[in-house]
Amino acid sequence: MKTALITGAARGIGLATARGLVAEGWQVALLDRDAEELAKAVDSLPQAVALEADVSKPEDVARALAEVSVRFSRLDGLVNNAGVADFGPIRETSFERWRRVMETNLDGPFLMTQAFTELLAAEGGGAVVNITSISGLRASTLRVAYGTSKAALAHLTLQQAAELGELGIRVNAVAPGPVATKLAMAVHSPEIIAAYHDALPLNRYGTEEEIAAAVNFLLSDKASFITGQVLAADGGFEATGIGLPALRS
Repeated sequence: MKTALITGAARGIGLATARGLVAEGWQVALLDRDAEELAKAVDSLPQAVALEADVSKPEDVARALAEVSVRFSRLDGLVNNAGVADFGPIRETSFERWRRVMETNLDGPFLMTQAFTELLAAEGGGAVVNITSISGLRASTLRVAYGTSKAALAHLTLQQAAELGELGIRVNAVAPGPVATKLAMAVHSPEIIAAYHDALPLNRYGTEEEIAAAVNFLLSDKASFITGQVLAADGGFEATGIGLPALRS
């Protein structure tokens, strides 16, 4: 039975990815540093194994590796989904805020993929999917730390693919556009929602399940000759550039 480890899996895209994999017969380990939400996630998905850990801490990553090695003795898929969002003007972004974003969004995927490389390679080569963001492909206001971390993660994906391919490990990334998560819907005003809808060719937000479907495809054997790619699952957001409603009227 194939096995996957998903970070930031207590909610959102991570949990949706886990549910999709379980439906396809995978074993899954859910890793998150939020113990309370992690417990709820495992309650909703009894087939899953919980790992409380912080991907930005090398000692936690080493412990996760030990636990997965003992529990499953193999790893076919790693999803580096754990992330921190921090939005604010450049002049108000302290170095502490910058580092908090970088250590989870960039250091985490580096540490996790490095630690689990041998286990991923053991069965002939598994797959890694890094969750970047459309904010790493196109700049926007208030995202100096977040957007830069995701752009760096997109390039880390290419570096990992170039080197780990020799071990049979495929590494790709998914860059979600606006997604209708509970958090986004709680903080996005009607004006923001309308603006996003207008800027997106599909005229709507994506769903967590739609992003998870892209992730699960890249983990699957159907993507066996795909590596070093950043797939924008964004409703066409990146393709259209700046939305100018007046030009379409």
